[in-house]
Amino acid sequence: MLQIAFGSASELEYQLLLAFELKFISKEIHASLSQQVVEIKKMLSSFMKKLNADR
Repeated sequence: MLQIAFGSASELEYQLLLAFELKFISKEIHASLSQQVVEIKKMLSSFMKKLNADR
């Protein structure tokens, strides 16, 4: 289930890049949202590693 969340976050990261390149969002909004997505991906990754280590 967490792998699906991680994949969705990666997909969002791509969609944000696409929206920026197509000029739907500004550089500032893209940077802010991308940073948040990266932080979420880091949290998901750490949580998945923790769960796998506890097995």
